[in-house]
Amino acid sequence: MSQRFENRIAWVVGASSGIGEEIAVQVNAAGGIVVLSARNEEKLKAVQKRLKYPEKSLVLSLDLEDQTTFAAKAKSIIDTYGRIDYLYNNGGLSQRGEAASTDIEIDRRIMEINYFGNIALTKAVLPYMQKQQSGHIVVISSIAGKFGFYLRSAYAASKHALQGFYESVLLEEAKNNINVTLAYPGKINTDISKSALNSEGKAHGVMDHNQETGMPVEVCVKKLLKAVTKRKKSILIGNKEIWAVHIKRFSPALFWKIIRKQSPT
Repeated sequence: MSQRFENRIAWVVGASSGIGEEIAVQVNAAGGIVVLSARNEEKLKAVQKRLKYPEKSLVLSLDLEDQTTFAAKAKSIIDTYGRIDYLYNNGGLSQRGEAASTDIEIDRRIMEINYFGNIALTKAVLPYMQKQQSGHIVVISSIAGKFGFYLRSAYAASKHALQGFYESVLLEEAKNNINVTLAYPGKINTDISKSALNSEGKAHGVMDHNQETGMPVEVCVKKLLKAVTKRKKSILIGNKEIWAVHIKRFSPALFWKIIRKQSPT
């Protein structure tokens, strides 16, 4: 794996915690140069101190809701390193609220961050990857991008939208030697549920049982990076919950019977 990432430039969005932080740690340990992006610069600096090779990193704060800055941010990486080899599009916001009691503005905000912010960043990077005739875009979706689930209507919608967009990009950019990997994590032990928006637009603030008992984030990212090195187009990551995707495909009636009994948190 180290040969694939050594001295390659990897822009990791959502690098201040969870899967994004662990991507930065593992890619850097493999010799990669990582650009750490998220809103909270202090948290990014703390992640930078965790890196095996902190000198092979750059902190670049970024807010997925402020798309006007993306072109300048991408150019600053090019000015510093001359290229962008990997874009790990991991930033986003989860949800814990029923559709009927969630104001439409909350739906719009989740879509703005998880979908429009995500694809706008890719659009800022693509011209550079096209020029260098190489690159790899890694999109961290969710198992909720494969089927809807309790309390996640807007979140699931945003993740479903990513699949349609990036499968199209995958086809269109093959001629430019640009790869796309869509990752669908299931229950992973991160703090994602704490910052999830409830029906009032406030932070859920609770570590869900599903996250607390989920796959360790280190294991999740190891599986992800293995898929990236193999240039896989998609990968399901998790424990037994990922079988729900296969069950839905081959036995929809059984899927709906099972999924109704699952705990939303």
